[in-house]
Amino acid sequence: MASIVTTEETLDSKDIADGRDGILRRAFVGEYTFETGGYLPQIELAYESWGKLNADGSNAVLVMHALTGDAHVSQGDSQTPGWWEDFVGPGLTVDTDKYFVLAINIIGGCNGSTGPGSLDEEGNAWGSRFPFVTIKDSVRLEARLADLLGVHTWHAVIGGSMGGARALEWAVEFPERVKNAVVMASSAQATAEQIAFAQVQTEAIRLDPNFAQGDYYANGVRPDAGLGLARRLAHITYRSEAELETRFARKAQHGEQPLETADGPRGRYQVESYLDHQATKLVHRFDANSYLVITEALMSHDVARGYDSLRDALSRLAKVNVVVAAVSSDRLYFPAQSELLASSLPKPKPVHYIDSPIGHDGFLTDAKQLDPVLRALVFDD
Repeated sequence: MASIVTTEETLDSKDIADGRDGILRRAFVGEYTFETGGYLPQIELAYESWGKLNADGSNAVLVMHALTGDAHVSQGDSQTPGWWEDFVGPGLTVDTDKYFVLAINIIGGCNGSTGPGSLDEEGNAWGSRFPFVTIKDSVRLEARLADLLGVHTWHAVIGGSMGGARALEWAVEFPERVKNAVVMASSAQATAEQIAFAQVQTEAIRLDPNFAQGDYYANGVRPDAGLGLARRLAHITYRSEAELETRFARKAQHGEQPLETADGPRGRYQVESYLDHQATKLVHRFDANSYLVITEALMSHDVARGYDSLRDALSRLAKVNVVVAAVSSDRLYFPAQSELLASSLPKPKPVHYIDSPIGHDGFLTDAKQLDPVLRALVFDD
């Protein structure tokens, strides 16, 4: 049975649309058989919303988070800033005064949605028994939640990186429900290099002695070293060489000596300290199994799966306005991949660029550069 719940009360779809902004809620969306055959008897999705759904339901916008993101896009009535704070909110590009904005934590995550750390009917964590998840699975389940909330058509679905993959999959899977799709710093299919980077990250977790084949929840220790190593590698791909060189170069961490001497082991370069910091932050807020599940979902990303070809899959977007954006310095999702996607659409489109030296993460830090483009092409009503 599908239902909407929070830790405080049970709500109906009208209450959700009129409720507080930026407050985490959860919905049971029923049993589900995954694309690769796995099964869960009940799935819960965590989400947040901002603004109000209008009478005809035409002002809904779905914002999709990236790999280790969550549903907290904008602060709203909460006390915590969101991860797209300068892009989603009152008067901003995604204007919560005009639109009903929804963000959903992906299935398999660890921020409220059912994931490997969730408990089964006997009170045990799913762990290694959690099914393989694809991007297509995520959007099919999100469509169930949208139905519960009374959202049958999206004015726009927007996201970057894995969020961009989800936005594109939404439009291909449900073209009749998506008016505009904004795909930022992403592609139609995971490339061999992207899969290779991801494979090293997943192996780092699996080789951690504390991983216990994914069933570490009752052991009192977690595979934090493996997860931290995975994050270090991932973060290098999120930032450009130029950005790292400008920020850190060969500078030593304050008070440390990167050269080993007879008096003791070497200290760190500043860039090493930076990567350590990024690893520690993720380890404190994320579950290693969720990192595996979601990373492998992104490795499997291919909107052409189930169709005769990529062009066949993209032909379903004939009536969807697709806006493709790339980050100029991205070395994880190269701009050429965005150009290929844009040129393969039923009506080829130009790629709009975020000009940032940061690298892939520019879709997070500099998305507001797209404000004029999106106001003209998507949010012009």
